[in-house]
Amino acid sequence: MKRYRWVPAMIAALLLTACAPKITPETELTQDSDSAEEVETTIIPNKQINDSYYKTLIPFKESASRGLVVSNIYTKYDMKEAELGLMRISQNKFDTENYYFQEGQYLSESTLKDWLARPNQTKNERPENQGLNPSSIDEATGQEMDATIKATEAPVYLSHLVEQNYLTKTENNKITLSGISIGLALNSVYYYQKEQYGEFFEQKIPEKELEKEGKKIAQEVINRLRARSELADVPIVIALFKQEERNSIVPGTYFAYNSVDANQSALGEWEDVQEKYVKFPMSSPDNMYRDMNTDFLAFKQEVDRYFSNFTSVFATGFYQNKNIQKLDIEIPIQFYGTAEITGFTQHLTGVMLTHLPKDLLITISITSVNGPEVLIKKEPNEKEPFIHIYD
Repeated sequence: MKRYRWVPAMIAALLLTACAPKITPETELTQDSDSAEEVETTIIPNKQINDSYYKTLIPFKESASRGLVVSNIYTKYDMKEAELGLMRISQNKFDTENYYFQEGQYLSESTLKDWLARPNQTKNERPENQGLNPSSIDEATGQEMDATIKATEAPVYLSHLVEQNYLTKTENNKITLSGISIGLALNSVYYYQKEQYGEFFEQKIPEKELEKEGKKIAQEVINRLRARSELADVPIVIALFKQEERNSIVPGTYFAYNSVDANQSALGEWEDVQEKYVKFPMSSPDNMYRDMNTDFLAFKQEVDRYFSNFTSVFATGFYQNKNIQKLDIEIPIQFYGTAEITGFTQHLTGVMLTHLPKDLLITISITSVNGPEVLIKKEPNEKEPFIHIYD
């Protein structure tokens, strides 16, 4: 596949200097394995994209519970954000300069299945109830609750746990676990059936109720992790993630996080996370989104004027602390000629520079039935974008 990149000389020079990844010599270390008698060789990569990203150890170790995320988290947007959002939060405790990232290695698939169940649904032989979600057994009758009553009185709050491990280098040339982050993915909507194979119904869970139950589950998760000898003295970050509805086209976000230091178990004051994804254009935007919505409508109008046969032009804005940080625009096209795509890309680049904010990270993806056609990316305050045309 041929690839064409239109990059002005000035931008190319910046990419080779100030914007280039950090390069340091590769470091080969050892890491304790599951067996006390075995030691694994681990390599620290010699490149780091920038200070916002962790270095990931080689060989890459997949999470023991990776397969569960597809069945437990509703949308592909939530799957991605549950991991990336937790990384951003983790940087408040584990900096990217001294800590290395590894997918969670301590919560097995069977453990997570037990924890995500209701207490009356766990199928292990341990005497204690492992399920972190409410029991669906009526205490008065000892019988299973009616589906409708269950939806209002005992919905499933916790849908998934994301585990991330953060490691550091020791003086004796080893890599050791120095931090754990846990993301609790919580349902904003509880879906249920009144009969097997029947129609699905939905019950929205109030935000205050979800927050209260999420914080209660978080403390129990900390207690369980501390009960394990290998995790007794490891700092832990735990965060609450609110999933969007199944048909949502924007991801959910983390809304609160907490942490405990080594050898501590009691969670203290929770920190709010001010993050939100917003879809543009909006029909009646709040004050916070009005200016961005106006700019995007002007951009969209110019796009529609050039070609009127688009199915849609929409964007997703990411806000932190009530300020927009990036804008991802998606444009599906119904024409495939090279000349048309080239001309449209040139026009689109000019429209972007004219109508959209200069201090914003902007990504434009042009796609067709054949897949990706064009990628345009402009860094904040840069005068020229990076343009990539697929061929």
